[in-house]
Amino acid sequence: MTREQATFLFMGMLGTLALSVLTFVGGGLAGLAVALARIAPMRGVRVAAIAWIQVVQGTPLLVLMGLCFYGPSIVGIGSMPALIAAALAMTIYSSAFLGEIWRGCIQSVHKSQWEAAECIGLTRWQRMQKIVLPQALRIATPPTVGFMVQIIKNTSIASLVIGFAELSYNAKVLNNSTFQPFIYFGCAALMYFAMCYPLSRWSRTLERKLNASRG
Repeated sequence: MTREQATFLFMGMLGTLALSVLTFVGGGLAGLAVALARIAPMRGVRVAAIAWIQVVQGTPLLVLMGLCFYGPSIVGIGSMPALIAAALAMTIYSSAFLGEIWRGCIQSVHKSQWEAAECIGLTRWQRMQKIVLPQALRIATPPTVGFMVQIIKNTSIASLVIGFAELSYNAKVLNNSTFQPFIYFGCAALMYFAMCYPLSRWSRTLERKLNASRG
């Protein structure tokens, strides 16, 4: 592998990281909003959140990317950059799944915790902030990190629909020009591992710290 080819793969890795970070931030914020809407006291808000989750979870990510990339041009808004379109699609996709993950973790906190917080006069938001969410965070860490790893790997879908130059796309370009799939896809696999493994280690470290603080 030449230096130029290695640089080309590295640039693809940077594209994957950029898309992943945008998705983590956007999907995390949107997912938290969905989770809170799912347990809101207003029935209309809960129904709207359920409808959002069902529609998004029932739509393939590939279709969402196509809609976000080509949709603005079709309706006359103008073209959208590939990175922004991919990040928007993956944010929408992540919001539904993270929303359900976090909703389950919030509701898994025992009812007595809510009742005890209410007895000492805390408002609903104070109960969430001071009592419920810290406990839910410990429960949510493993599934959340597992989903984040899936997001990193799902960035490869962006190259199939909108031609976004991420890691797997650049590996495919190099393979098409050299016909050496083992070298380039093998290097891509190692790069994906290098991005995903630290998340798993960080997850275990965070779990230990949260459990220690609880004890």
